[in-house]
Amino acid sequence: MHSAPRALCPHVEWAVAGVLGTRVSLDWIRQPAAPGTWRSEFSWRGEPGTASKLASALRGWQMLRFEVTAEPCATAEGERYSCTPELGIFHAVTGIHGDILIPEDRLRAALLRSRRGETELEGEISRLLGKPWDDELETFRHAGEGAPVRWLHQVV
Repeated sequence: MHSAPRALCPHVEWAVAGVLGTRVSLDWIRQPAAPGTWRSEFSWRGEPGTASKLASALRGWQMLRFEVTAEPCATAEGERYSCTPELGIFHAVTGIHGDILIPEDRLRAALLRSRRGETELEGEISRLLGKPWDDELETFRHAGEGAPVRWLHQVV
């Protein structure tokens, strides 16, 4: 969680607990990149699809900035979700080394929009890679260096 208004912090914990099926108590610290907001980090384990459930549970609050990642496993590719109030939610499939894997159909659609003159190809590729989300969240990521990390474990 990169930034959340203080009033939403307990709601974030309840939402995460509801998805993970276990009590969650996060260590919140002030977020200097957005005065008046708080941040927290935690690691979790769950079945494939848990990342999408976490992102869905959190995306309803417009004032949150967050990222949810799931490492690839034997039965599923990895995933990354990024969310900001201005941009909404971004989803990418990731490979074993963390690279974003862009589906063929999304690349073809980006090329088609570019050929029609609807958009610039560079902008399309930038959005497919999540660059606008990375640009907005980068300040919040650095502001949290040294923040405590809470490890959560769920047996699968």
